Amino acid sequence: MIKVAIVGYGNIGKAAHEAISASKDFSLEYIVDTTKIDVDVPVLNDVSELNNVDVAILSLPSRVVPEVASLLLSKGINTVDSYDMHSSIADVRSKLDQVAKQNNSASITAAGWDPGSDSVIRTLLMAMMPRGITYTNFGPGMSMGHTVAVKAIPGVKDALSITVPTGSGVHRRMVYVELMDNADFNVVESAIRQDDYFINDETHVTKVESIDDLRDVGHGVNLIRKGMSGTTPNQKVEFNMSINNPALTGQILVSSARAVMKQRAGCYTMIQIPPIDYLDDDVDEIIRSLV
Repeated sequence: MIKVAIVGYGNIGKAAHEAISASKDFSLEYIVDTTKIDVDVPVLNDVSELNNVDVAILSLPSRVVPEVASLLLSKGINTVDSYDMHSSIADVRSKLDQVAKQNNSASITAAGWDPGSDSVIRTLLMAMMPRGITYTNFGPGMSMGHTVAVKAIPGVKDALSITVPTGSGVHRRMVYVELMDNADFNVVESAIRQDDYFINDETHVTKVESIDDLRDVGHGVNLIRKGMSGTTPNQKVEFNMSINNPALTGQILVSSARAVMKQRAGCYTMIQIPPIDYLDDDVDEIIRSLV
């Protein structure tokens, strides 16, 4: 059994808990969270208290993941996370790789569905058509990373960020904010537009009375690659999915927790891991059923 802890018990942490409960090779030992939660396992207040586990699943805001992952890796605890700030993933992986190798531990970072499983699909599409272009169209649906980023802005009581595809990999961000008393909407709107999550996209911010009236965790993606196989042009492959965002992210984190146990010391992204490592069944049986 793989002894696992969940660090952070928001939407993704709860979904990871459900995925662990549905898996036969995991034992959930602890949950680390500062809020009062009603669960059937011991709850710790801080990751510094965490010991005697094989893997920590980090279901935390991306901006705090590198620090927490480094701390746990330095204690010899393997980690997986769903860090989603695309432009800095390579740097984060490199830094965690050094910590992991120094402490004989392993990590898989950016293990969500995008970045994550979509990255694996984009890699396969590129292998199929080495020359060409890939369009990734998200949504429409809730972006958890963008929503968490808005919630962290002073004056915001609650928030929802919806990603709307406009075509050819370009997106519009529809941000709905429920403000705290006396918060200045113009100040909040300006802070959202200048945040790294939004600064490069068309962003619309709307003040609402209640986020609960709008909440929806559905999402999806449409991936298209057009290109050449060898010297043959006009090849096109398309991939579509419509999903519950936290449920899929939680499941991928749990599958990655299984895979990280099979890796040498270091930090990896999902495209560096053999796909079969994410699965629990006997290798020969998997080959017979999938190849």
